[in-house]
This record gives sequence, structure tokens and C-alpha cells, in this order.
Amino acid sequence: MEFTLLFAAAIAYVTGAIALRWEAARGNAADCARDLGEILLTAAVVGVAVGRLTAMIGSGVNPLTSPLDVLIVRGGVATGPAALAAMATVAFAARDDLIVVADALAVATLAALGGWQLGCLPREACLGSPTDLPWAMTQPGSTVGRHPVELYAAAIYLVAAAGLAVLRKRRPAPGLPAATALFVAAAGRLVTEPLRPSLGGGPIWWYMTGVAVGVGAAAWARRHRPVSPPLAAPP
Repeated sequence: MEFTLLFAAAIAYVTGAIALRWEAARGNAADCARDLGEILLTAAVVGVAVGRLTAMIGSGVNPLTSPLDVLIVRGGVATGPAALAAMATVAFAARDDLIVVADALAVATLAALGGWQLGCLPREACLGSPTDLPWAMTQPGSTVGRHPVELYAAAIYLVAAAGLAVLRKRRPAPGLPAATALFVAAAGRLVTEPLRPSLGGGPIWWYMTGVAVGVGAAAWARRHRPVSPPLAAPP
């Protein structure tokens, strides 16, 4: 029995925690006094658990009779339910400060997603469809080059996290960092999904919905940005 899901989750949390500390050192998270690390960890645990249970039930495995199968990553994690559960956990923890907390977690969330994708390395599950590109990787015992699609996604999320940290330094409209993170999270999966080996093409509609909601939320945030009071006229 393999427990590499735990390794992937650990990499994701460590990556997100590093991003939180890095942002705090640069002053980007100073507008939120909540324990962001605790919220991030709780949301990640709840999201992974719900996504794993959903995947098990969808494949006909009863979690009550096979509880240890929850930790077997080969069965997969349902990304849509996992994301909804994680966001609901953040909303519950933040309550009235949802926008502030969501913005403060935006960079760390993208970094954690990048870490989760990097978790393909201990799982030996980074490869996708065949390719002749020079950076193609091969599975043990095979000569067929394949896209390291999970590493592509990791790169997208980590680069986007760094870019979003720069954006937050400029104090964007409240809600815009969180909306941007949602857009990137969904778009990163959407653009790399065709390179993943899948019989059904993956849950494309989940990712398309995430992209649409992210764009809509970003537009709302920009439109409702607080207007700075005019400067007083000199005496």
C-alpha cells in the first residue's frame, strides 16, 4: 500500500507556508491579523479529504469499508469538490473578513498548488501524453517520451504566485488577488488537461467554471474598488 498522497500534501503545505512567510517579510500580508497558516492547513486537509472521498465513491469504493484507501493516491482526488470544500472552509474560518483573508491567502494558495503538482515526483506520476520534445521524460521500462505535464502545471502556479505577490505589493483592489488566484488555478488545469492521459478528458467543465468565476470576480473587484478621498486643497 502506498501513502504518497501524504507526501504530496506535505509538499503543498510547506510550499504554501514558505510563501506566507515570504509575503509577511515583504509586508504583503500585514493587513490580515488572522492565523493564515492555520486556515491554509485546515482548508487543504478538508479539500483533499473531500476530493479523495468523492473520487472513491465515484469509482464504487465504499470509504466506510475501505478507510485506508483514502490515503492511496492512485485512485485520484476529485479536484472540483476538493476546491469547493477548501474554499468553503476558508469562508467559514474568515466569516466577515472573507475578502481580506482570501486576498492574504491568494499567493500562498497558488504556491501550495504548485507544491501539490510537484508532489508528482515522489508519486512517479508526472507524465502525460507522448511527445518528441527535447525535455520529454520517460517512464521506467519505456522508451516513449512524454510531457511532464504535472511539472508544467507546477511551473504555472509557482510563477503566477510570484507575479501575484508583486501585484499585492501595489495594493490592488480588494478581492482582485483572490479572483486572480482562482482564475490562474482553474486556467492552469484547463490548459494542461489535454496533455494528461484520460479516457474522459477530465473535468473540463469544472475548470471552465473556475475561469469564468475568476474573471467575473476580478471585474467586480475592479469596479467596486474603494475611491480614495480627494486631497485637501492647500491653505
